[in-house]
Amino acid sequence: MKINQHTTDHTFTLVLDGELDASSSVLLDTELNQPSILEYQKVLIDCQKLNYISSAGLGVFISHLQRFQDANVKLVFFNMQEKVHNVFEILGLDSLLTIVPSQAEATAI
Repeated sequence: MKINQHTTDHTFTLVLDGELDASSSVLLDTELNQPSILEYQKVLIDCQKLNYISSAGLGVFISHLQRFQDANVKLVFFNMQEKVHNVFEILGLDSLLTIVPSQAEATAI
């Protein structure tokens, strides 16, 4: 798993590349746990190259969700592959998290 980040004035974007499993979820947790991330209005998660997500990976997002909501930071997923989106749907996370098809839509939120 490779995780790249880039920022603009109000947006922090993480680009996930590869498989998000128990071992790589530690990297994601470290990225999302940065105190400075709460200074942004939005955290965008680019899932275009995310090929697989395990329950550990999902757990990392869920564990940070309340923290982001308390800080009024929007968490938005975009460019999600169908097989990864199906995992979110099966677990009902698509109704809990904001998932949009494109970066343009994620940016517009």
